[in-house]
Amino acid sequence: MTPDWIGAFFIGIVGAAHCMGMCGGIASLLSTNSSNHSISIPILYNLGRLISYCVIGAVIGGAISSIAEFSAINQALSWLRIVAALFMILLALYIGRWWHGLVYIERFGQNLWKYIAPAGQAFLPLKSPLYALPFGFIWGWLPCGLVYSILTWAAVSGSAVNGAFIMLAFGLGTFPAMLLVGFGATYLNKLKQSNVFRQAGAIAILAYGIYTLHQTITLLSAS
Repeated sequence: MTPDWIGAFFIGIVGAAHCMGMCGGIASLLSTNSSNHSISIPILYNLGRLISYCVIGAVIGGAISSIAEFSAINQALSWLRIVAALFMILLALYIGRWWHGLVYIERFGQNLWKYIAPAGQAFLPLKSPLYALPFGFIWGWLPCGLVYSILTWAAVSGSAVNGAFIMLAFGLGTFPAMLLVGFGATYLNKLKQSNVFRQAGAIAILAYGIYTLHQTITLLSAS
């Protein structure tokens, strides 16, 4: 287990409130309005979401590492890691509600999402709990600044496997909150919306982003 995996998992926990705001409504709707009220629906929905994260993490991580290797550009991944560190800082500002710049980044994904969304809507209403799996997979591509930030980590992970595991760790961090909201729980959302919890998480992410930025710049300067 690498520090990046642990960091991604922690960000998933802290950022779960954002996920509940983005996807929680549809997760709750699946459980309450499905023709088949099954405990498996939220589980399969979130499992599909995690699979989609792993796929995009593997694709991005593998593609960037291959480009860096075949381009023969020395320290290409280190330079990209600076970008990832900057995204961590932006994410901390967003979670702490100090600056909402990530909202503008989310808008870049809206054009693609309008073509993907109909594929997910075709599964509604769910004819079977199993339909929640592909529905969750599609909904995992919903434009989200939080996901985009973690994808920058996957991009500089050095391989498709590491990219997939970083995204999986992030998804697992969001899993408990998203699963509970699928069952209609609300008390966890109150915790996530707690100003103390949010500020503490944002400060921790900001510190990690600054630390990563400093370490990367130091390594580049020494080489």
